[in-house]
Amino acid sequence: MYRDQPSPDELAAMQEAVDRALLAKNQSGKAGIAAAILRGGVKIGRGENEVNLQSDPTKHAEMVALTEAAHALGHSDLSGCVMISTLQPCEMCLAAMRFAGIERVIFGATQDKVAAKYFMFPGLSIADFQAAGKPFEAIGGQFEAELLPLYIDGEE
Repeated sequence: MYRDQPSPDELAAMQEAVDRALLAKNQSGKAGIAAAILRGGVKIGRGENEVNLQSDPTKHAEMVALTEAAHALGHSDLSGCVMISTLQPCEMCLAAMRFAGIERVIFGATQDKVAAKYFMFPGLSIADFQAAGKPFEAIGGQFEAELLPLYIDGEE
């Protein structure tokens, strides 16, 4: 059973993601968005947004972390894992997370406080994903004050 607050391991992974996002914003081709996948409190995948670096619109930080975690486990079933992201996952990333079996996401900056460019379907919310099919837990706003300067104007 999940808690309604992040665990110490989840908060530590979130802090590391925040640090990576702040660093990535200054690296050529990278955007300041970072994610990680935890299983049993252990990080098994991580990623930064590589959309511009790879010229691939699917290389969001969450997608990179999902791929790395699946490779680490040797299969695509990530049931029991937790997604950590510095930005509320977009619709594509939420769908991929759910296809992988992830039932818990902890994120930083929330959709209602960031630039519109991060979400293609503004009428589709995280609550819609929670209501469709098997439920999952979403805890947002972690380290949000520190992260909002990255995403408020969409110029991360």
